[in-house]
Amino acid sequence: MSLTRYEPAHPRLQRSELAVPGSQPVLFQKALDGAADYVFLDLEDAVAPADKEPARTHVVAGLLDFDWKARGKTVSVRVNGIDTHYMYRDVVDVVEQAGHKLDTVLVPKVGVPADVYLVDALLTQIETARRIPHRIGIEVLIETALGMANVEAIAQASRRLEAMHFGVADFAASLHARTVSIGGLNPDYPGDQWHAALVRMVTACRAYGLRAIDGPYGDFKDPDGFRAAARRAAALGYEGKWAIHPSQLALANEVFTPPPAEVERARRILLALDEAARAGRGAAQLDGRMIDAASARMAQNIVEIAAAIAARTAGAPALAPTRG
Repeated sequence: MSLTRYEPAHPRLQRSELAVPGSQPVLFQKALDGAADYVFLDLEDAVAPADKEPARTHVVAGLLDFDWKARGKTVSVRVNGIDTHYMYRDVVDVVEQAGHKLDTVLVPKVGVPADVYLVDALLTQIETARRIPHRIGIEVLIETALGMANVEAIAQASRRLEAMHFGVADFAASLHARTVSIGGLNPDYPGDQWHAALVRMVTACRAYGLRAIDGPYGDFKDPDGFRAAARRAAALGYEGKWAIHPSQLALANEVFTPPPAEVERARRILLALDEAARAGRGAAQLDGRMIDAASARMAQNIVEIAAAIAARTAGAPALAPTRG
C-alpha cells in the first residue's frame, strides 16, 4: 500500500438523503419525523427566485427550532450556486444565525477547486467571529461536465470536504445527453449511461477519504426503478442515495443496509482471520473459500456500517471525530 494516505472524512450515516424545500417550512417537521438519515433544507433548485430570501428565514428557524441531532439526523443546507447573487447571503445569514446547529453546507454545481475554497473561507471567518464550537463540513454536487473533468482536484480542495453527490439531471443537461428520466436509463444505450461518471466520482472520493452519494431518481412512482438505480450505486461503493419523495426513503435505507446474513458472514471472516493470525497464518479458509487481509478490509467496512445503523436505531451517536 502507498505511504500516501488520506484519512477518511468525518463519518456520517447517509443511506437516505431527503431534499426539503426551504420555502415550505410545513415540511420540516415531517422530515424530522421521517426515516431519512440525512436532511438538507434546500435554498437552490426547489425554491423559486421570488422565495429565495423568505426561504433563508425559514431555514434558519428550522435549524434553531428543531433538534435534528437528537433524532439522529445529519442536517445540511444546500445554498445557491456561487455564480448567483444569492449564495453569499445564504452562507452568511444561515451560518451566522444558526451555524451551531448545522452539520454541513451542500454546494451545488461545483466546477473547480476554487469554488470549494470560497465557501471554506466564508465558513472559517464566520465560525471564528461567532465562536461556533464545531467545524461545519462541506459537501459538493458534481453535476456538470466541468465538475466531472476536475473531480479529482475538487476532492482535494478543502479539509472541510466530506462528501460528493452525483447530480445526474444537471449532469445530463451539461453533456447534452439524451435521457428519458432523471436518473433513469435510456433504452437506446446498451447498459447504464451513468456508469462511467459514477465510477470516476466514487474513485475520487475513496482516493481522498470522502463519502460518495448518488443523486435523485425522478420518478417516485417507480419503486423498482429507484431500487435498481440504488443497487447499481451501492455495488460501486456509494453510501447512499437522494430521496425526492418520502416514499423513496425506505427503499434507500433497504438497499444501503447490509443484510443480516452479510453482516454475520463479515463478522465470521474477521473472527477466522483473527484466529489465523494468532496461529501465525496470514490467510484462512471459511466455508470452502480462501480469505486474507483484503477479505478483512471488505468485511470491516460491512461491520462498521452495520454498527452505525444499529447506533442510530438505538438513538446513540455513531460518529468519529472529524479529521484534523
